[in-house]
Amino acid sequence: MAANQQSSLNGLHRLDGYLPIKDYGLVGDGATAALIGRDGTVAWLCLPRFDSPPLFCSLLDTVRGGAFRVMPDNLRESRQCYEPDSAVLVTEMRCLEGALRIRDCCPLSAGADLTEDLSVTRRELLRSLTVTEGTVRVTVEMEPRGGAEAEPREGGLRIRCEAQPDLCLHLYSTVRLTGLRTSVTLKAGQSVHLLLNWRQSSSPAAAFDPERLHEDTIAVWRRWLAHLTYHGPQEALVRRSAITIKLLDHFENGAIVAAPTSSLPELIGGSRNWDYRYAWVRDAAFSVYALHRVGLSHEAAGFLGWVLDAVERDGTPSVMYDLDGRMPPEEREDGELEGYRGSGPVRWGNAAAAQHQHDVYGEILDCAYQWAAHHGAIPVPLWERLRKLADAAAREWRTPDHGIWEVRTSGRPFTYSTAMCHVALDRAARMADRFSLPGPAPTWRHTADEIRQAIMKEAWDEKIQSFTEHLGGGGLDASLLTLPLRRVIKADHPNMVATTRAVSERLGAGKGLLYRYLPEESPDGIAGHEGAFLLCSFWLVDNLAMQGRLDEALELYDSLCARAGALGLLPEEIDPSTGAFLGNYPQAFSHIGVISSGVNLARLLRKEGRQCSDDLV
Repeated sequence: MAANQQSSLNGLHRLDGYLPIKDYGLVGDGATAALIGRDGTVAWLCLPRFDSPPLFCSLLDTVRGGAFRVMPDNLRESRQCYEPDSAVLVTEMRCLEGALRIRDCCPLSAGADLTEDLSVTRRELLRSLTVTEGTVRVTVEMEPRGGAEAEPREGGLRIRCEAQPDLCLHLYSTVRLTGLRTSVTLKAGQSVHLLLNWRQSSSPAAAFDPERLHEDTIAVWRRWLAHLTYHGPQEALVRRSAITIKLLDHFENGAIVAAPTSSLPELIGGSRNWDYRYAWVRDAAFSVYALHRVGLSHEAAGFLGWVLDAVERDGTPSVMYDLDGRMPPEEREDGELEGYRGSGPVRWGNAAAAQHQHDVYGEILDCAYQWAAHHGAIPVPLWERLRKLADAAAREWRTPDHGIWEVRTSGRPFTYSTAMCHVALDRAARMADRFSLPGPAPTWRHTADEIRQAIMKEAWDEKIQSFTEHLGGGGLDASLLTLPLRRVIKADHPNMVATTRAVSERLGAGKGLLYRYLPEESPDGIAGHEGAFLLCSFWLVDNLAMQGRLDEALELYDSLCARAGALGLLPEEIDPSTGAFLGNYPQAFSHIGVISSGVNLARLLRKEGRQCSDDLV
């Protein structure tokens, strides 16, 4: 389903008491984000930031998680869409007695410019309810996790949460609220507006103008998206993917979280449930590069400044950071929540933060290279910080690490990590030459070539006719498909063509889907299996296209984009047997794939003089 294309009204179908993951829409304000279901429930919201404790997380436990519910009587069917080119979510509901429309958004400051690294959050969630047909009785219920008490205030309620006593909440309403649960009957044309506010000091209810808040917020999003320059396949979904990635951006400082959620399972009933509400250097670098390729280049500067500040403070780059550029909290399991569809454990924090992953050197330097190519220069103070990372890559490229997939076994000299050390040195040498910057560029180039030769010789397995996951041999790994994308090995090199074929055949999950690797061949120290990883299939699209198999690549790309939900959102993984969404949602990686593969296909189509056909725009 293409983004913004109107879907039909459908009944709500729960599995084990939970809506499918695809039945949730995302709203946010550059500080936090909420997931709102087709049933009108805010099932996920962490306050005041992405990485804060959840106020609502019925997504992970329908009984104990807490939620902000809008419940019309006798709900029969519903659908969701976004106001075009915005992050304002519309949920249309048909009931036995009439129809209800809900508009949800996290309002942004009027006139805000999203190209600047400034906070634009008003610390609010606005929910506007309008009956469009008949008469509908609606119940509004506020149930924070851990319980809460409400006190009447002018225009609404002051709410004290037992689990977060320092959180100052106000719920304003255009109708009188009788407590944390209120019912009201509305006729066609009548509306109720609810404003949840978590500022320390709140404005009076008289200043609450819902229409202006909606209009201002839509205008901010559209002004930012006006910078987008993309004309190619799946244009509507590419535009929605750009907005989705931006919704994962911490506007104030340029950090980008991998996903807004924690512990959505990679397999129903499995234990591969992780907290993704942090900024991985790799994921954030991928994100800003994808945005840069469609004309949204401002995010790269914010990310570079944020990550290099963190590196300078700590002395060496970490795998991930919290939004302040510090180590995330230690990983712990939450014994109170059952997990989505009973898939425990629920985890907060992420133990991978303590791992060594050498690809971070290449991610940062490649991002800096792209940014510098766009701006035509690189400041000397920034360069002094970057060249240290190149030197570290030269020292450590043979040192075992935990790799892009963050295995929880002892380290191995992963091919992807080794290749990204090549990228770090190659890009450092290119920048030094292009901008006449100090540094041992010839030495960096020599070491980069040495790394490339090591990959060609030591990662190649003649028996299986493929590169392997680490130097010295091993299983297959879909991240090998990135070697041409990062200019380490050409896509049409015979060994790369063979590797593409081997990955497609041996890691294939059917219908163009790929597993990252097979745990039985590539032990990762974690019990169980997982779904197919969407980004890997987009990498396959890129390789097919670059090897001259453009029609196959287009067909695969369209099939992957068709897996997006009605809102144009994608998860981390797909269940190959059912097509159901798995893993944290929405996932930056998957939307990066939509954008990057779209750009690659559009470029190759133009090169062949072919017009981009897009049935879904």
